[in-house]
Amino acid sequence: QVQLIESGGGLVQAGGSLRLSCAASGRTSRRYSMGWFRQAPGKEREFVAAITWGGKTTYSTDSVKDRFTISRVFTETTVHLQMNSLKPEDTGVYYCAADPSRPYSNSISAASYNYWGQGTQVTVSS
Repeated sequence: QVQLIESGGGLVQAGGSLRLSCAASGRTSRRYSMGWFRQAPGKEREFVAAITWGGKTTYSTDSVKDRFTISRVFTETTVHLQMNSLKPEDTGVYYCAADPSRPYSNSISAASYNYWGQGTQVTVSS
């Protein structure tokens, strides 16, 4: 089992920045890729960004590609999501997730991820 805890959410004005973190505990000896998803009120959960084990390969959805950066330090069990130039449409609950079955590939499908955090709220005011 892997437990994931997100932090760093909050309220920010449009154009501002936030840095989300996701700390993993439990069976962290396994290799796993990690992803960030978000869910706005009344909408389905959507993919934001993903990173492979070791941090060599990342992938982001087009709407955040030039504004958000996902990263992880190889020796750490924490993944970060740096979010710049935030927009009101970025508002939602952000979840991190871990996929131990595909540590060296990025998946945009929520169904690929076995472990999920409880989520952290991000609110961007206009």
